[in-house]
Amino acid sequence: MDVPALPPRVLTVAGSDSGGGAGIQADLKTMLALGVHGMSVLTVVTAQNSLGVQDTWELPVDAVRAQYRSVVDDIGVQAVKTGMLASAPLVETVAELLAGTEAPVVVDPVGVSKHGDPLLAASALDSVRGRLLPLATVATPNLDEVEQLTGVRVRAEADLRRAADAVLGLGPRWALIKGGHLAGDAVDLLTDGEQEHWLRAPRHDNRHTHGTGCTLASALASGLAKGMEVPEAVRVAKEYVTGAITAGFALGGGIGPVDHGWRLR
Repeated sequence: MDVPALPPRVLTVAGSDSGGGAGIQADLKTMLALGVHGMSVLTVVTAQNSLGVQDTWELPVDAVRAQYRSVVDDIGVQAVKTGMLASAPLVETVAELLAGTEAPVVVDPVGVSKHGDPLLAASALDSVRGRLLPLATVATPNLDEVEQLTGVRVRAEADLRRAADAVLGLGPRWALIKGGHLAGDAVDLLTDGEQEHWLRAPRHDNRHTHGTGCTLASALASGLAKGMEVPEAVRVAKEYVTGAITAGFALGGGIGPVDHGWRLR
């Protein structure tokens, strides 16, 4: 009897979304949909639903470190994705762990929720800039996060290059600047400072977009774990997320999630 091939393994280091639309839950759904084995290190527990984030509880750094070592030392990883890290001690702990792991790293520098709730302490910004982003294979900030980290405000598509240069200045190998908050088509810029890749998708009239950032970063990490080069992994991830946004559905009384299982419908 043939032994099944081992699927690529991807680790998400992020917070929990009790409503299931973003965070660890979105990451693991994305990884399953894209054919990789998802594993998790929980950093923060949130009380969260379609209306927003009602409360958060950080895990101790020892708990984060123990989860990470448990997975990486026994199972191994082909890619790591980081999401909500909340505080400077958590950012610095995760950066220390990543520095000793030989795998591509996708850093989603989560700063604010879809509803405008703060998810990263102001005191942690220097740690993200100085400790975490230099370890990133790809950083995937949205425009609010670009401004939070670099001070660069993007008002139009022409500003995306300047934003990318500012993010690259913090150390990641590639920057994927997500322009979804601009008017018109959803346009993102991927660059390493030499190559430029512009990714466009039609904007869909669907307000149920909770979890898009987590989903994109997890899809990108899944592609890297499969051995794709960064531009191909980003293209495939963007295609998956666009489909998930198109199929997003109402849940509760606020902003519903993207549909991570849209290809299965």
